[in-house]
Amino acid sequence: MNDLKEEIKSRLSVEDVVGQYVELKRAGRNLKGHSPWGVDKTPSFMVSPEKGIWHDFSANKGGDIFTFIMEVEGVSFKEALEKLANKAGVDLSKYRGNNPNLTKKKNRARAALALATKYYQLCLTRNKPVCEYVFYQRNLNRKTVSDFKIGYAPASGKALTGVLQKRGFNLTELDDAGLLNRFKGDLFRDRMTIPFIDTSGNIIGFTARILKKAEPKYLNTPETILFNKSRFIFGLYQAKESILHSGFVVIVEGNMDVISSHQAGVKEAVATSGTAMTEQHLKTLSNFTHDIRLAYDGDEAGIKATERAIMMAGDLGIDITVISDYHGAKDPDELIQKDPKLWQSAVEKRVPAVEWLLKKYEENLNLNSAPDKRKYSDVALKLLGYVKDEVERASYEEKVAKKLDVEVEILREKGERLNKKIAQSTHKYLKKPKTEFKSNQLKKLENSLLALKIFGGITKTKIPFEVPEDETKLDELELIFNREHENVGDNNLEKEATELLFRYNRELNRQKIKALNAELENLDEDSAAYDKILKEIYELQNAS
Repeated sequence: MNDLKEEIKSRLSVEDVVGQYVELKRAGRNLKGHSPWGVDKTPSFMVSPEKGIWHDFSANKGGDIFTFIMEVEGVSFKEALEKLANKAGVDLSKYRGNNPNLTKKKNRARAALALATKYYQLCLTRNKPVCEYVFYQRNLNRKTVSDFKIGYAPASGKALTGVLQKRGFNLTELDDAGLLNRFKGDLFRDRMTIPFIDTSGNIIGFTARILKKAEPKYLNTPETILFNKSRFIFGLYQAKESILHSGFVVIVEGNMDVISSHQAGVKEAVATSGTAMTEQHLKTLSNFTHDIRLAYDGDEAGIKATERAIMMAGDLGIDITVISDYHGAKDPDELIQKDPKLWQSAVEKRVPAVEWLLKKYEENLNLNSAPDKRKYSDVALKLLGYVKDEVERASYEEKVAKKLDVEVEILREKGERLNKKIAQSTHKYLKKPKTEFKSNQLKKLENSLLALKIFGGITKTKIPFEVPEDETKLDELELIFNREHENVGDNNLEKEATELLFRYNRELNRQKIKALNAELENLDEDSAAYDKILKEIYELQNAS
């Protein structure tokens, strides 16, 4: 069940699921909006994309995407699971009777891929012509080859398969790992191999380049139980420390661009392997930095890719810039072969993506033509809608208006009409929750006390609740602490905990009294049970 839940979570972000019911806006690293149960006047609904959780401070509900659907749709866990699996495109049958040991299958696949990597590395050292290609034609040094675990897949049809079968792997396990072709032989033959390494350091697949003139030039591992190309980012495992240190990431088009860039000293380079950039790629990278630099070609495909990136990045609060000065080279790898310092300089001389895109559209349109002016204003306003900073957006509006030879107010009026139309469309498709909200003050106080106990380091005030083991609940409690207690000084945390505990006990007694009064209504006033309950109520009232 955990494998199924994690697979669904890896495909559906919490903001995407919640965003169907709640209009969310960026608030630092989190997102906020109004409660879907309509119980707040100011936004009290928080979403943490980084942790994959949500919490409604007014309704005192929270959890992950599964608990959200259960609450908002009023359905069981099983129904929520099926609904989200369908949305994510996950085949539930793979996680039922015909495949109960998915964790074991994944572990065997990882073991096979790790052994395949070592075998390919060994084959590289024993093949002189391939070594000449890797070290002299591609100009890769030994450290780079070692860091990226580059190897060579022999031309023989079953070289790897034979080795792995001798080590106890069967064909089904090798197929699960994505190592076999449709004839049950080696998928990769006579190719330079580069492993796909996830951020935990596990091998999850390969990309392999042909050494001779043949097609396809690159062959990638197909989708497997380990590898999903819409989420995987090539080079992130090797780049993550440099990204965190320097505060930026460079996205290039090809895997060899990544490898050459690392060798040239720009170790922040990554690539999306065999697929266009997705929102999931951007969300993953935004956990490391919000300064993302694109090194795409200036052709039509590069322009469209940059435009998509701007639109995806706008709501995530990510700063997109473009690296475009290649000094005549067609891509980063070719520029690096020419002079690594030119590539280092190009990375620093990036320009804002919106500015770069507007210039590209200016080059491709005749701004003396009324129809082209309309096209230019449409695309410009569309892009500027994703620029969140008012000053930056105003500066672009003035530049665009000058290019079109119109008053900036006219441009803004058109922009307001477009934004209104988009907002109406968005509101139209927001779903309404099916469940009703009922306040639970006691649970809210319990969560606040637990948050203080775990993240506030409370020791003097005896908080009578066990620390939960569930990671999602712990993440939710951290979100509560950051929202409600983070700005309270360390010296005042104990005082706050004492006050909250007093309120909790008072509320607990109030609810007990309410329940006992309900019992009294069904009892005879002359009975012993009636007198006993009256005494309990009296004691609770005095304790309050």
